[in-house]
Amino acid sequence: MGLREDPLFSMRDRVVVVTGGSGRLGSSFCKSLLSRGARVVAFDSASPAKGLRSEEGAFFRFERVDVTDGGSIASALADIERDWGVPHGLVNAAAIDAPPDAPTEENGPFETYPTDSWDKVMSVNVKGVMLSCQVVGAGMAKAGRGAIVNIASIYGVVSPDQSLYDYRRKRGESFYKPVAYSTSKSALLNLTRYLATYWAKNGVRVNTLTPGGVFAGQDREFLDGYSARVPLGRMARENEYDGALVFLLSDASSYMTGANLVVDGGWTAW
Repeated sequence: MGLREDPLFSMRDRVVVVTGGSGRLGSSFCKSLLSRGARVVAFDSASPAKGLRSEEGAFFRFERVDVTDGGSIASALADIERDWGVPHGLVNAAAIDAPPDAPTEENGPFETYPTDSWDKVMSVNVKGVMLSCQVVGAGMAKAGRGAIVNIASIYGVVSPDQSLYDYRRKRGESFYKPVAYSTSKSALLNLTRYLATYWAKNGVRVNTLTPGGVFAGQDREFLDGYSARVPLGRMARENEYDGALVFLLSDASSYMTGANLVVDGGWTAW
């Protein structure tokens, strides 16, 4: 892929770890950073995303990591530091949510939401981010530089609009956007603020990127309802957050820390 570079936004020769690097947004982040000269390490429990294997070696590497296990993260980091040095950036994109076709109890009313589902989501979405920051961020703080970007969600800023799922309830389903995902993403906002102030003296900047929904072949009824709720009138394409990510990782945002950059098509503007 061709190299695109601007000195202010340059990622050339910077080592960036992307957790959830095999996911929809994570893999897009990896490809975008690679195109700007970064050395990218994808942490994921799944296999490398399509289109990234060919980059392996010189600029891309994949590490099978369980982000809920600090030892797993530390082992992968040791390999990275041995070959490429201390990372310059960390993108916490690993996250889970109950899929639309999950068992009824996971997507049912709040009153009966299962605690094991809560624990599973919070473990990956909050504990996983905390541990990744703790292990990778500590190395950057010791080196005296670095940038961390925690990927949140509009549903961590405002409540899910449950009316978007009326069409499912009208056809007899008991469907609600579950509570754990929203709560987990909200937690990242203050984790970001905490670490931004904690590591400021060490030269590590920590910010949150809050994206809106991404088009992924959702039901037409959902797409129509969601798009009507967005001032720009549509869901995002998966690569439309890449620019914001590069900004937060690069020198272009050198005086920015503890902040939340919202890129949502205007969803939270009304």
